Amino acid sequence: MHGWIIIDKPVGPGSTQVVSAVKRALRHGGYGKYKVGHGGTLDPLASGVLPVAVGEATKLAGRMLDASKTYDFTIRFGSQTDTLDLEGKVIAESPVRPTRAAIENVLARFTGPIEQVPPAYSALKVDGERAYDLARKGEEVVLATRAVTIHDLQIVAADGDPLEDVTLTAYVSKGTYIRSLARDIALALGSVGHVTMLRRTKAGPFTLESAISLDKLAEMGQGRTLEETLLPLGVGLDDIPALSLDADQAGRLRQGLRLIGFAAADGLGFATLDDVPVALVETLAGETRVVRGFNLA
Repeated sequence: MHGWIIIDKPVGPGSTQVVSAVKRALRHGGYGKYKVGHGGTLDPLASGVLPVAVGEATKLAGRMLDASKTYDFTIRFGSQTDTLDLEGKVIAESPVRPTRAAIENVLARFTGPIEQVPPAYSALKVDGERAYDLARKGEEVVLATRAVTIHDLQIVAADGDPLEDVTLTAYVSKGTYIRSLARDIALALGSVGHVTMLRRTKAGPFTLESAISLDKLAEMGQGRTLEETLLPLGVGLDDIPALSLDADQAGRLRQGLRLIGFAAADGLGFATLDDVPVALVETLAGETRVVRGFNLA
């Protein structure tokens, strides 16, 4: 059981609760003890694709944090909350409701490289404390502007004109806060707004097509069929070249030694021996070294 279980997280539980559910399903199915971790936090009020790494795949979970992601989200115009979503209290109101044409015109300003200020209610640290802990204590939270990239931003649903709500889809780089994006779009339209629905439809190579519900997870754990939904470890590395090794080369990498003159282009590679993952490697100037080694027979 080394690979990925993709969960369609419902609204309510946090990402760590989903990890606990996977551990519980493995235990109930008698699969033994494995490390389990998630590949990118989803807020309790968000739903959708949550990649959960099992076993040796946990060594790659950090790469999911760097992956681009796709979200569907709904902005409700007219009120802004302190959390920028449904959980918070209203801190600003506006009578302005934008037209669809106005929204379409403003989206170009938020496509490409942009600067955004993360929400005060976020997991970022300020002087060693989580921003959301400081915000809940009523303290002023000042977060630095960060550079992110919005690869694509489109309207997917808009009823009426002018609009109370609009649903958008966004393909974004790592570090993008959708709640901040919604806030800034509303402000650019001369209004205020907050997120009422947030659903992640893709994280790196993982989509809803391979995702299962928490109920299905529990059912498959009880039925000892979790291996049917487990995606191979290498699926999380489908954006880098696969490199085939011979037994001697695999042995050297497993010992932490470098390969000299290995036929590989500079950059990251996924090294395997007879389709068994050996390591995530990096090649530079004719030398190939291990970035993450996998303990698989």
